[in-house]
Amino acid sequence: MTMSTAAPGLTRRAVSLTVNGVHRTAEVEVRRTLADFLRHDLALTGTHLGCEHGVCGACTVLLDGLPVRSCLLFAVTVDGHEITTIEGLGSLKPDGTMQPSPVQQAFRDCHALQCGFCTPGMLTTITAGLKENPHPTVDDAVEMISGNLCRCTGYQNIVEAVLRAAELMENPDAPLPDEGFDADGDAHGAHGKDGEN
Repeated sequence: MTMSTAAPGLTRRAVSLTVNGVHRTAEVEVRRTLADFLRHDLALTGTHLGCEHGVCGACTVLLDGLPVRSCLLFAVTVDGHEITTIEGLGSLKPDGTMQPSPVQQAFRDCHALQCGFCTPGMLTTITAGLKENPHPTVDDAVEMISGNLCRCTGYQNIVEAVLRAAELMENPDAPLPDEGFDADGDAHGAHGKDGEN
């Protein structure tokens, strides 16, 4: 019997895949979802389970670079493929610490999370979206995250983070976004400090 076929009544099957750049093999129940496989078998708990119906986007991971709902896929269906979770978005620096990806850094810079439950799905979705469209407009950013639900933020800072991530992908040393305050904490806006033109 090959890995791609299962005998009637077979309840467990070997899978071999790459997760966050690491080759992994495991024997899983044929009905185990990819989300449960990642969380329980591989201890990658960054992938969150929300609705378990594919609606909320919290469980989004990258399958061969494309965003998918891991709660809707069986683990056996990703045999031979590459999966990237939130744990695999950053990179390891020579000193052993993690360097956040541009999308992760943008979320930090723009204060784009509150409770954090939707964040792993948002980050993987945006990572894939920016590969497809590295120069998004505000409308593109809104469309990019439209399949992911957030109950905390109101989305504005997430949209700003999409634009910031695009900026960081082009220039990793891009200055932090202007938050509307000068060094003294005085507000200023489009008309200059203290409303001057």
